[in-house]
Amino acid sequence: MVTIRLARKGRIHAPFYHVVVTDKRSGRDGRFIEKVGYYDPALAQSTIVLKADRIQHWFSKGAQLSETVEKLAKIQKISLSREITK
Repeated sequence: MVTIRLARKGRIHAPFYHVVVTDKRSGRDGRFIEKVGYYDPALAQSTIVLKADRIQHWFSKGAQLSETVEKLAKIQKISLSREITK
C-alpha cells in the first residue's frame, strides 16, 4: 500500500520534514517514491509547501494520507477526490 507521510530531516531540536510518497512498509526515513513537498515547523510562522497536483495524482491512484499530511493539506486548502483525472 502506498502512503503519503512525513520523513524527518534536520538536526536535534530543529526538525524539518519532507512530505513523501512511500510504501507503507518502508521506514519513516527510508526509501520513498517521490517528494511532494516539505514542512518546516521551526520558524516563527511554519512553512508548508505542497505540490497539490502530485498529491491529488497519488491520492486518486489509491494512496492513503497520514493524519498529519491530511491536516497540512487542509491548511493549504487542497481538495482531494478519488476520481481519476486524465
